[in-house]
Amino acid sequence: MRSQPGSRVPFRRTGIAVAVVVGCLIVAGRITGVVVDWLWFSSIGYVGVFWTTVSAKALLFAAVFAASASVIAASGFLAHRYARRPGSWQVETARLSGTPEFISELADQLAPRIPWRISIAGSAIVLGLLIAAGEVSNWDLVLRFLHQVPYGERDPVFGQDIGFYLFSLPAYLAFKNWLLQLLFCSAIVATVVYGVRGDITFERPPCRLSAAAAAHGSALLGVFFVLKAGSYALDRFLLLYDDNGVVVGAGYTDIHVELPVLWVLIGFAGAAAVASWINMRRRDYRVPAASLVLVFGTSFVFALIYPALFQRLYVKPSELQLEMPYIQHNIALTRMAYGLNQIAVKPFPAEQQLNLTSLEANRATIDNIRLWDVQPLMDTYAQLQEIRTYYKFLSVDIDRYRLDAGYRQVMLSARELEPSMLPANAQTWVNLHLLFTHGNGVVMSPVTEKSTEGLPSFYLQDIPPVAHGGPAIREPRLYFGEGGEGYVIVKGSVSEFDYPKGKDNVYTTYSGTDGIAIGSTTRRSLFAWQFDDPNILLTDYVTNTSRILLHRNIQDRVRTIAPFLSLDHDPYLVTSNGRLFWMQDAYTTSPWFPYAQPGFGDGANYIRNAVKVVIDAYNGTVDFYVSDPNDPIIRTYQRIFPGLFKPLAAMPRDLQQHIRYPEDLFQIQAQLYRAYHMDAAEVFYNREDLWQFPRELIGIDGGNSPGTPMTPYYMIMRLPDEAREEFVLILPMVPSQRDNMIAWLAARCDPPNYGKLIVYAFPKDKLVYGPFQIEARIQQNTEISQQISLWNQMGSRVIRGHLLVVPIENSILYVSPLYLRAESGQLPELKRVIAAYGDRVVMEETLGGALAALFKESAPLASPPQGTADARAREALAHYDRAIERLKAGDWSGFGAELDALRPLLEALGGGRTEGQK
Repeated sequence: MRSQPGSRVPFRRTGIAVAVVVGCLIVAGRITGVVVDWLWFSSIGYVGVFWTTVSAKALLFAAVFAASASVIAASGFLAHRYARRPGSWQVETARLSGTPEFISELADQLAPRIPWRISIAGSAIVLGLLIAAGEVSNWDLVLRFLHQVPYGERDPVFGQDIGFYLFSLPAYLAFKNWLLQLLFCSAIVATVVYGVRGDITFERPPCRLSAAAAAHGSALLGVFFVLKAGSYALDRFLLLYDDNGVVVGAGYTDIHVELPVLWVLIGFAGAAAVASWINMRRRDYRVPAASLVLVFGTSFVFALIYPALFQRLYVKPSELQLEMPYIQHNIALTRMAYGLNQIAVKPFPAEQQLNLTSLEANRATIDNIRLWDVQPLMDTYAQLQEIRTYYKFLSVDIDRYRLDAGYRQVMLSARELEPSMLPANAQTWVNLHLLFTHGNGVVMSPVTEKSTEGLPSFYLQDIPPVAHGGPAIREPRLYFGEGGEGYVIVKGSVSEFDYPKGKDNVYTTYSGTDGIAIGSTTRRSLFAWQFDDPNILLTDYVTNTSRILLHRNIQDRVRTIAPFLSLDHDPYLVTSNGRLFWMQDAYTTSPWFPYAQPGFGDGANYIRNAVKVVIDAYNGTVDFYVSDPNDPIIRTYQRIFPGLFKPLAAMPRDLQQHIRYPEDLFQIQAQLYRAYHMDAAEVFYNREDLWQFPRELIGIDGGNSPGTPMTPYYMIMRLPDEAREEFVLILPMVPSQRDNMIAWLAARCDPPNYGKLIVYAFPKDKLVYGPFQIEARIQQNTEISQQISLWNQMGSRVIRGHLLVVPIENSILYVSPLYLRAESGQLPELKRVIAAYGDRVVMEETLGGALAALFKESAPLASPPQGTADARAREALAHYDRAIERLKAGDWSGFGAELDALRPLLEALGGGRTEGQK
């Protein structure tokens, strides 16, 4: 039964109504998202950043859409205007091909019914919107291109400033790709119009085109060949990113074969374009066919086959000789891209002259040897200091402070709120968004000290934080941290939970500066819609003074403001003037540095730690400080966002004392430096002096036998030939396929030497035990291995800590902690300290005891031959024994006093021996 024509009208109207409603919802979602972002950026003082980003995206979208839709529509309307009228063409085609005439009759009836202008315009609009939506993500690329600054160095092949590769080349490639999309869409629309109008047929004999379709196709094909010529021109610069297995960047074959071939291909593509445009009048199918064969055939032969044969038959037999200058380019520009050319190289004698006197002279280093590893300490913090189940320590940070006890390396962790840890029946909307809003306090402990039970000592502990030698905390609340997922509403009619106190709880009200006012019904409706949470609108707890806090996770907060920065994985907590701050290292990166070896991320080959970000844990304020003003990328962003960045000197001086060299950057640089410390092309080619990271045994029962690569670690020490101790980040190095140590790399963290990198290279003619060799000696020590086996058989588990390489003066000391944990428990205890020096390995309960045992037999005691010298020798020995007792007890002042008393006796004994010998 046929439906009545009128019955389709309601259905069509319903469909249109549904489509309109869905479209309105999508648009409303977009608008509310932009409004919420505007309110948030305004609340934190970066509304200028918001408008720069939004206007760039809007202008780029509008420009791309207008250009794309116009070009596509023009192509479609030209096809519509010059296409043949349906009828005769289809009939003739059907007659020649033997196709029934009803097909042509059907096309004859269908074509006039199509609203061509509306269809073409609609298609152009839809395709234009899709193309523009895809190009909006390039807003950053466009702004960098428009505001670029020069790098100041030129590439060795084309002589272009490196800024061209960082800023211009990516923009040109994106522009080329957009033009190719545009050409493809224009061709598709024209083809559809010609096909429906009957100007293109695919019946036998093969495809036939009308004169208009042939001319249109030739014109578009000519434009394609022009774009292809431009693509070949850009490919010349892309040679600087080739990887032929020997060198990253243009090699001998690239320069002497592929570069000339690209010029030839540019000429062929230009000739093909001219031929295609001439063919608009001749309309001979052989011309485009010959043009395609000319361009793509020669490209296949000359750009693929010929270079491969040349490389294999000519270059490979004399590879080192021919590739040497290009290897040198790769070495020089890779070192430049990663800042490796700034590394100073100094000799390290690796002597065996340490004794108790030299340890006393380097007491600042000894006092700050880290015995607590991150994971055991986090487990201990969790058991001793989380207080309630809804608090959690998410990470442990390492820093240094000038305290009453001196310059101390400490480990600290923020006690953050974890709402998901609330009991299931307590995870109500009010609890999650109005009552439990913030963490409270910080735990801090020295890296070396422990209690008699093997637990850490505390500089800061409990809620509210109680200081025992650590910095006083006046504002311990953390509304912003490494957790902080979701929004909270403050200044409501219900007070916020602050911290537990006995059986009762203490409550507070947020008095900080962050937050967006949501007191009005309009604002509440806006955020209820944005977060799909009607409770914001319906609750009675929101008052006229209420504020909503967004982006409380500090990395999410920084990324929302500056999405163009890459962030270090480890933001760290700092206490300053009684308040808590987060410090986040941020990087500028690029995959477009010529001749540089990709070393991290998604093929990136350039990195600078250009920005230090400081986030107030209570107020949520975010400050961006430029730490590398020479970086061209950050200088470009300073032009784009003039109010975003501040000079590093503007950072409060107390916070400047806590900047540190970032671990992620150091790891990347060390990884590249393993090979790129070789600055001679021949040595680099042969990999004669390749380094690698040492291995160590960590974890339960010492970990796996193959070992785990060592990672960089912070420590306070006095570098060789330096006057005072400082905070440094270090990593030892060993030769490839060997375990003896060959060098150690250090990054200085304290002003005014912040950012300076030094490699201390060992003599190549001297064997210095590496970490894994020391690990083997520890495993082979019968006393240590028997004790570990005994503990493991008594229901406990032994956890081997990281092995630290501790440079002292011109010698190397090794220290490793050993933890004990009940098999079913979660409270590791620091039970022993293993120390190694030279051929000796000892294990004692404390670091002082281990050092005393390690150096007891090597004390420089003279044996006087006669007379009163015997009494002085006995007195010296008594002072020495008391010094050892003080050292074992950790009494450094008493240890120093005994050594001071020992020195004149030893000097007198030396003089007495001389007289006796005479």
